[in-house]
Amino acid sequence: MASAPTTATTSDAREARTARSAQNAWSGVLFGVGIVAFIDEAVFHQLLHWHHFYDLGTPDVGLVSDGIFHAISWFATIAGLFLFADLRRRNALWPRRWWGGILVGAGAFQLYDGTVQHKLFGIHQIRYVPDVFVYDLVWNGTAILMLVAGIALLVMTRRGAARST
Repeated sequence: MASAPTTATTSDAREARTARSAQNAWSGVLFGVGIVAFIDEAVFHQLLHWHHFYDLGTPDVGLVSDGIFHAISWFATIAGLFLFADLRRRNALWPRRWWGGILVGAGAFQLYDGTVQHKLFGIHQIRYVPDVFVYDLVWNGTAILMLVAGIALLVMTRRGAARST
């Protein structure tokens, strides 16, 4: 029969989470960027065929750009998971801080995509329709909501000792 964690064990885990606060956040950010980029590429590029990562060239160039984009998104995802595994191994995982990082990474990537790539550089749009405003509003609004929620979680976990979650 397993016993409840001792005060020393709980205290050690709290200290480990606090010492690895930045790693918890960065692991989440990398994972969040990778996952939202993967969802963008799989759903909007492959399944719905709304756009490619780079639509200013031929369809072949667009397809190659999607492959490169997909590979980079998986590098971010795997890097985030390696950091996550290290946190687990060290008993330093701080779930609330990690989820805050995921939301910040996902929201930041989506907002960058929706503003810089879609509007500033114009390398692709969410969807090629006469009135793209509603698509932009939903895309960027969702990004802002994720960013705000993620920043709130990171700020709430930034100060004081890491609490068990």
